[in-house]
Amino acid sequence: MPLKYTRTFGIGSLGIRSLPFLQREGDRLLSQQHFDLIYFSTTVFNAMSLGPRWRDRFGIPYVLDFQDPWQSDYYAKTGVKPPGGKFKYSFAQLQAKILEPKAIQKVSHIISVSPTYPEALQKRYPYLSPEQFTVLPFGAPELDFEVLPSLKIQQRIFDPNDGKRHWVYVGRGGNDMALALRSLFLGLQEARHQQPELWQSVHLHFVGTSYAPQGRAEKTVEPIARELGVADLVTEHPYRIPYFEALQVLVESDGILLIGSDDASYTASKLYPCVLARKPILAIFHHQSSVVNILNQCNAGRTLTFKSSDRPEQLLSLIAPQLQWLLSIPKTYQPDTDWQAFQPYTAKEMTRQQCMVFDRCLVPTPIS
Repeated sequence: MPLKYTRTFGIGSLGIRSLPFLQREGDRLLSQQHFDLIYFSTTVFNAMSLGPRWRDRFGIPYVLDFQDPWQSDYYAKTGVKPPGGKFKYSFAQLQAKILEPKAIQKVSHIISVSPTYPEALQKRYPYLSPEQFTVLPFGAPELDFEVLPSLKIQQRIFDPNDGKRHWVYVGRGGNDMALALRSLFLGLQEARHQQPELWQSVHLHFVGTSYAPQGRAEKTVEPIARELGVADLVTEHPYRIPYFEALQVLVESDGILLIGSDDASYTASKLYPCVLARKPILAIFHHQSSVVNILNQCNAGRTLTFKSSDRPEQLLSLIAPQLQWLLSIPKTYQPDTDWQAFQPYTAKEMTRQQCMVFDRCLVPTPIS
């Protein structure tokens, strides 16, 4: 249903607008062709509610892939403003409480990017067994970096030949990242105060921080930079840019920033492209995030960790040396990444594991 009609009634959700049409087209396809398995991999969670319908009508097992939690009490517990505002988020969570139990009840298997999602789902649905879960993060897109030079992409975020050091962050923003951002900018403020001349050539770019369409994106990074007196070092580009242009931004940067949420379950899918860009990485993440373990295990970057209860001032002594390191390394620096340790996170290996999950779902369950 087109937005120009549904917005009249205050409805913009893609899940609501598309659901009857997904159901109709799915019914048609499943009745006319043979399928072995149905795989839902989307954050348009309402679509997952079609799994039980198609299993009952056509006898086809289905797998759900949780890239984010469907039900979440994070914003209620922390008081952080939810995306879209409290009313819209509350309505989305009401739908989740109604539809998630139905979608889960007959699922064959659940894939998730974070180990915390299976824990939460098993608490809500005790009948689920550990064998029904597989934690499978997004795979590292090695092939994309192999073909990138041949595409001759021109990124429009910064000029890599202007003599400056350009540090980049590519990914979403949000109020849940305020602790990491405040820590970073407080560290910048302190470092520049001590050696102002060194920081004249540094600029930080935050790219694609908003999901909102052109003209409606709200900046969440620059206001914090202004508050802490480093706005002249920071530019926020809230709009999303094309995928390969985003990779080119990483490749042409002098350093990559990874900013984490104060939600311990947050797993950044953007981690692997950052590693493959072969640039120095500084990650500021919750100490329980899988990002920390992966970076340390692969020796792909430096990490600064925090707890949800920490204050930016407490991290100042930790972040200052990291910023000095990032500023002091030569432009030609490449991390000494352990590519053998990185191998389990490649797209090829993740695909192999995913296919194993699919195969297991097709083995008939013995009748007891």
